Amino acid sequence: MALTGSASEVQRIIVTDIRFPRTLLAILVGSGIAACGASIQGLFRNPLADPALIGVSSGAALFAAGYLVLGANLSGQIGLTTSAFIGGLLTTWLVLEVGRRGGTISALLLAGVAINALAIAGIGLLSYLSTDVQLRSVAFWALGSLNGADWQSVLTALVIPAVILLLFRERHNLNAITLGDREASYLGITVPKLRIRIVVLTALAVAVGVSLTGVIAFIGLIVPHLIRLTIGSTHQVVIPASALLGGLLLLIADTFSRTLFSPAELPVGILTALIGGPFFILMIIRQKGKLGI
Repeated sequence: MALTGSASEVQRIIVTDIRFPRTLLAILVGSGIAACGASIQGLFRNPLADPALIGVSSGAALFAAGYLVLGANLSGQIGLTTSAFIGGLLTTWLVLEVGRRGGTISALLLAGVAINALAIAGIGLLSYLSTDVQLRSVAFWALGSLNGADWQSVLTALVIPAVILLLFRERHNLNAITLGDREASYLGITVPKLRIRIVVLTALAVAVGVSLTGVIAFIGLIVPHLIRLTIGSTHQVVIPASALLGGLLLLIADTFSRTLFSPAELPVGILTALIGGPFFILMIIRQKGKLGI
């Protein structure tokens, strides 16, 4: 009714200014996280890899928590969303720099694990220093929510489809690198440059998503597995299919998070973790170690 003009002004505002941008933001963020997860798994040749492994999610959460807890005492604030975005990119740069000095993909992975641990420790310290009101804000944001969706958020999130297209252009390189770094280099691929391109693109998309919605767990890990198990494992299939399914799953999860305990709202990150964790364990058990890329 809101679209046909027969609804009241309140109904029109609810649909066009609240529900519609929230729906679009869920699709955009979910598709970006899932497509980046597919690319990271292919790049690292590791079925347990996801975008959080390069530190972008924890870094964004750390800087957002810092803004929420310390922002009132600092001058010239740049905003919660911008703080989270900068934090995600900075931690990813640290992971890349440490990994570059190590010279191997194992060094990159270990750097991501270490920096994730440091960021989580920092969030814990900020939570300890926060007031009750600040602690609630930090916890709700870090667990993920699309409650603040608006048209400005949707416009910002339009960066994500562009990143997905750039990742899709790397599909043949990602197919080659799953054979091994040496084999990929024989095919004319400069592996270090490819690694940097994929990590930077992933950091950009995930940093934008996390800065707008908070940390959304398991979408980037579970969705590519589902695609590989049901449709195919080549990246010309996995990347676009993961984007479509990721957007759909986050939209469904957000719908349930709004309605399960209405009028209260459950952070969508809690719901994706509660569903994704047991599902991932069941998938590992049923496949018996056959989840390789």
